[in-house]
Amino acid sequence: MAALLSFHKSILEKLHDPSTSELLLLARGLGLRRIVCKLLQIYDSPNNLVLLVNAFPEEESAIGEELGVMGCRKPGLRIIGFETVKKDRQDLYKKGGLVSLTSQIFTVDMLTSDIPTELITGIIMLHAEKVTPTSAEAFIVRLYREKNQTGFLKAFSDQPEQITSGMSPLRTILKELQIRTVHIYPRFHVEVKQSIDVKRPDLVELDQEMTEYMAEIHTAIVQCMSTTLSELKRANTSLDLDDLTIDNAYFRSFDMIVRRLLDPVWHKVGPRTKQLVSDLATLRRLLTYLLTYDTFSFQSYLDTLIASNTFTDSGAARQHQSPWMLTDAANNIFLYAKRRCYTVSKLTKKTSATPQVTSTMEEDEAWAVVDELDGQTGSSHARQQATKAGSEESARPYWLPEGIDPVLEELPKWTLLADALQEIEQEMINRQPVMTSLSPGTNTVLIMTSSLQECTLLNEFLSTMDADAPPGSRARKMMEERLHLYLWWRSNLSGRKQEGKALFAMSKSRKDRDDAENNVSEALKKKDQEKRERAANRRRVRGGMPSTTSTGRDVASTGQPGGPRGGEEAEQLAAFLSTQIDAPLPGRAEEDLTSLDFATDFDMHYGLLAPEQTVLVRAYSDDTDDRMLQEIQPRFIIMFEPNLEFIRRIEVYRNANAGLGVRVYFMMYRMSCEEGKYLTGLRREKESFERLIKERGSMLMPILEDRRQGSGESLLKTISSRIAGGRKELSTEPSRVIVDMREFRSSLPSLLHASHLLITPVTLTVGDYILTPDICVERKSIPDLVSSFNSGRLYTQCELMSAHYKQPILLIEFEEHKSFSLEAVADVKSYAKQTGKYPTKKKPGGPSENDTSLAASIQSKLVLLTLTFPRVRIIWSSSPYATAEIFRDLKANSPEPDPAKAVTVGAEEDPDAGAGVNAVAEELLRTLPGITAKNVKHVMSKVESVRALCELSLPQVQEILGVEPGKACWEFIHRGERRR
Repeated sequence: MAALLSFHKSILEKLHDPSTSELLLLARGLGLRRIVCKLLQIYDSPNNLVLLVNAFPEEESAIGEELGVMGCRKPGLRIIGFETVKKDRQDLYKKGGLVSLTSQIFTVDMLTSDIPTELITGIIMLHAEKVTPTSAEAFIVRLYREKNQTGFLKAFSDQPEQITSGMSPLRTILKELQIRTVHIYPRFHVEVKQSIDVKRPDLVELDQEMTEYMAEIHTAIVQCMSTTLSELKRANTSLDLDDLTIDNAYFRSFDMIVRRLLDPVWHKVGPRTKQLVSDLATLRRLLTYLLTYDTFSFQSYLDTLIASNTFTDSGAARQHQSPWMLTDAANNIFLYAKRRCYTVSKLTKKTSATPQVTSTMEEDEAWAVVDELDGQTGSSHARQQATKAGSEESARPYWLPEGIDPVLEELPKWTLLADALQEIEQEMINRQPVMTSLSPGTNTVLIMTSSLQECTLLNEFLSTMDADAPPGSRARKMMEERLHLYLWWRSNLSGRKQEGKALFAMSKSRKDRDDAENNVSEALKKKDQEKRERAANRRRVRGGMPSTTSTGRDVASTGQPGGPRGGEEAEQLAAFLSTQIDAPLPGRAEEDLTSLDFATDFDMHYGLLAPEQTVLVRAYSDDTDDRMLQEIQPRFIIMFEPNLEFIRRIEVYRNANAGLGVRVYFMMYRMSCEEGKYLTGLRREKESFERLIKERGSMLMPILEDRRQGSGESLLKTISSRIAGGRKELSTEPSRVIVDMREFRSSLPSLLHASHLLITPVTLTVGDYILTPDICVERKSIPDLVSSFNSGRLYTQCELMSAHYKQPILLIEFEEHKSFSLEAVADVKSYAKQTGKYPTKKKPGGPSENDTSLAASIQSKLVLLTLTFPRVRIIWSSSPYATAEIFRDLKANSPEPDPAKAVTVGAEEDPDAGAGVNAVAEELLRTLPGITAKNVKHVMSKVESVRALCELSLPQVQEILGVEPGKACWEFIHRGERRR
């Protein structure tokens, strides 16, 4: 564990008091997890019960490991998940110590009294920026303060930008958490500056110019973004879209900002506006991919964009294309991106005439010739030509068509990285006479990148680069292999287009793999063999790949799974990058592992690596990077992309290790989105902290609500008028709502509790909410309603509610600040134009057999649902707040539900009930139409035997099973036919 700096100690002195509840807002990169772990260590004792709430699974694992390093091992941090049964959770709570659990589990356990709320020492809550009046964290605090007024609550956040939306956002968080003290520590805080500015790392700023083509593409993308933003504002003049600027468009949060602004009118906007919103995200990704992907990966992504905007998945022409792709700027993007890969100078067709084709030739004709030539690469003539030219280094590869002249433009930062590694190696040689074993730090070179994909790319570049080649040509071999793969992919793409198959789907058959392996030239095989022979005198990359870097170092590519950006990029790369992993790399021979002598070479391939021979390539992560720096203790760090958080982590790391010298190489493309994003992020954080400090100085302290049990407001009295003689009496029983366990993922239970209703969590088989003994409510949000109709689940749910409750209710709940509409206006108009189509009456779980118009309108499905179940009532609610008021009105002058009966309704009851003791009879009932595993126990409780069921009339069977299932069962019994 690294030493704490002075501002860390100052913060802990303010937070360690167990009698106060406080909120800490800290700038990112200053060691928030270090403070949390130290605070947990202070309260690590069986006499205390401290709960860690709202931590991600990755954070729980990292905090638990760090606490173990600090000595908190008996028992340390224990994690409670959904797989932990009720009895085990109760035992963990009784033992005390440190426990981490989710908000949903914590809420249910407090409501069911599984956790001794009055004995909780305190709660440590992460990600306080997510606290809202409807969040689960606010629900937890209300339940916590009802029974415990002495325990502490410490909340933490390092996302100040997310606490600046709305009216008085800081006061709202303090009110919901019932906290009156807040500590704000930005980077410009006096204590932070005094602690970090003492020892600064040796910073080497490397500004790199983009190539001419990259600069042209960058300018064109920014121009397309400006045009798209202008079109979006012009199409929605009634909305305040001043926040939609190019500076904000650099960040991933920009997509959420645009959607939040358009949500109130989302049902009114047309397909063009929705396309513009999607295009902004695509253009933002293009800016990032331009600076991080190699030229062929970037070109392949552009090819997928063109194909996806031209044809649909079924092969039909797309109606709503992206407007930016029809501009002159987009033409520049496609033109210069192709010129970075290759140029088309001339093509030789195998005909009597050999016409000369310039770079202005038609693209389709050029690729037709490429496909023709690529299909002949396996001929004997091509083999002979490749063997003849194998001894010449400047010979064209046999697989390269004559009409293609490779450009193979490399990213400028690659050369900059190679030069930096060479300088670091020279520095190590110069320092070696004065370095001792007692000197702090290691000579491991740490390279930080923005994504896992770029880690792999840099690993391949460093492992295959030619150190003696001139700048801009050091990755020639790697780029040639990628060109070969790109041509092979385009050839398969063209063939699939002609055959009418799906685009971008690469075949994974053994035959295709063998055909690709046969394309490997003898010269490349010979070169690979020479590399293996020289491997005995070299260190190797972990995993067996020979290293040919200029420094002679090993390259290891690592990264955090599920990191901040890796998952998003893997989903957005279309199909090409996924096929790039599975497809064979043409031009690279596989290493014969059977020829290796593992008895003598095992340590060479899989042994520990010496620090001075290791280059570690890693993606930016969260506070886990602090621990990584402390474990590796590198003296040389290369930031391949700028990252504000990691700069601060290096500053803390430098000042926490006395006598350690750190040199940082900071790389950035000049006049690029990298520079703009870095500066804009710095400015946004500074402005956010300034607004929060100003609000703290001028806001009124929130009045904390006393919700202790026994107060008069916590018990709502209901008047019963059902007593003979008209007498009215007050019922002392509290107003109760029975809630299904799965519903605690929504905000409605929290709002019901806030409106002074007693919440009873149970596992329900029928319905989501039980308001009275007769009223059962099935709650559906709009996405859930659509999916339930498509799967047929809603039909079964309404069937069960109708069979067990007198007043079944379907509640359709909309989200607050979003459009109060089931369907978009354009969808309704298109459905209205379909004249002459009348859907047949069918189970409302999907479209009818002979009509597709039913699937186009959810309103038609609702009509069929009401016709099938006449007793089901539909209630529309504009927000969860409105739902809470509706529930209060429905419960007025009604008796309270019984949780024990609600659990048994529709569930498997006592085996002694009905005919449950007869397993053969139960199995027979399950085979009858209309009787399922969910209602078989209900049937067995209503009839004494199968014979009694067969003697019932049609209305009696329908009363037990429902209208449609009862009719199907009765007709099968008496007529011997199954209804279709």
